[in-house]
Amino acid sequence: MASDERWISIAEMNDQLISCRKCPRLVHFREAVVGRDKRFRGQAYWARPVPGYGDINGHILIVGLAPAASGGNRTGRVFTGDKSSDFLVSCLHEVGITNQPTSESRDDGLKYNDAYITAAVKCVPPDNKPTPEEITNCSVYLRSEISMMKNLRVILVLGQIAFQAVLKLLADQSISRSGYKFSHGAVYSLNGVSVVCSYHPSPRNVNTGKLSRDDFIGVLKKVKELASN
Repeated sequence: MASDERWISIAEMNDQLISCRKCPRLVHFREAVVGRDKRFRGQAYWARPVPGYGDINGHILIVGLAPAASGGNRTGRVFTGDKSSDFLVSCLHEVGITNQPTSESRDDGLKYNDAYITAAVKCVPPDNKPTPEEITNCSVYLRSEISMMKNLRVILVLGQIAFQAVLKLLADQSISRSGYKFSHGAVYSLNGVSVVCSYHPSPRNVNTGKLSRDDFIGVLKKVKELASN
């Protein structure tokens, strides 16, 4: 994929990202959900686009769907302060991708080892369902994150929407994308990068057993193996 020269660094991109107001529906919703969750009433919410986090020089990129209303939209860090992050980060820690098993706030000391984590859509969408136009609007940021990862070897996509967003950016335009189907555990080689698919670590998927801890740990071990090759 060609490098995006719009920003010279991830810090510069993120400075612009957090002031983005391209999607009126998302701007309204990210602000409207402030204080709805009784557990966090009285807390100051981030309520802006949520940047990625971690080692932009790493070999691994993790792409989720979007910030959670009381997670990233509250804390200002992707996969932080919600049930999905509890499961995800504890599993990442088990395989050595993070330095600790919890992700609770921006100042909790969490570090990613050889990995950067982001979302296909940077603002929380109603019902966790961004529109195609909103995904397209946000693709400039994901494209830049991918192009800035000069050592990138593996992308772990968490769910169908993340998979489609990455596929659109990486797949050779001369080849039909219809040949690439999201399937848990599937691995594709796209433009020199291994793309590994996993169900999203949402409470619904975890609580129903669709995504078990052992299964997800197995996927993460595969990611680390591919990153080291």
